[in-house]
Amino acid sequence: MTMREEKPKSPSQKSKSTKKNRWFWPAVYSSVAIVFVGMIWGFNAIIQKDTKETVDGTNEPNNGLVVETNAPTEVVKFPFDEEHLDNVAIIQEYYDTEADEADRENALLVFNQTYKTNTGISISVNDQPFEVLAAMSGTVEQVVVDHFQGGEVRITHADGMTTIYSSLTGIQVKEGDQVEQGQVLGTATSNEWNPQAGTHLLFEVQVDGVPINPRSKLGF
Repeated sequence: MTMREEKPKSPSQKSKSTKKNRWFWPAVYSSVAIVFVGMIWGFNAIIQKDTKETVDGTNEPNNGLVVETNAPTEVVKFPFDEEHLDNVAIIQEYYDTEADEADRENALLVFNQTYKTNTGISISVNDQPFEVLAAMSGTVEQVVVDHFQGGEVRITHADGMTTIYSSLTGIQVKEGDQVEQGQVLGTATSNEWNPQAGTHLLFEVQVDGVPINPRSKLGF
């Protein structure tokens, strides 16, 4: 039997085979990549649509509820009518341990040879009675009627803040009342405990129960 000899491939045949193999896998990879990118694009489009519908509220009924995300935040205002501002004097300062000696001495309240550090500021308007206003909206936590030291109103506010108004007469609010910023609380008066201050308002600000200098909030 005569064996058939296979003819060796010509250079042109080898070139065609090599070229075919060279482009086959890159073409497969490109096709897979295109499909993968298409899937990602479609997924993102679905997510963006769902997010937009959730934000717009088109998928869920809100029963007419409108949520204001940019509601203004109150800041502390003067506890008196601003028309008195030119006549206002701080006659006794908040006691600051870092203040100079003169300011610390001015912030000491004296009664019957007993000293007490001032945890607020004593405000006078020409030594005359004036209406005392709520510095912020809040809830009346306590009302004290004391003819010796003068009446006191304590109001709690958001963020752990409390404002205290002392040396009052004619108090017009009661415990539990919701008061608006600028609402009249009573009238500044003199008292027997701190007679050297004359007619004044002792105004205090606390944050989480700790007294702070009201000047830092009022901008005096």
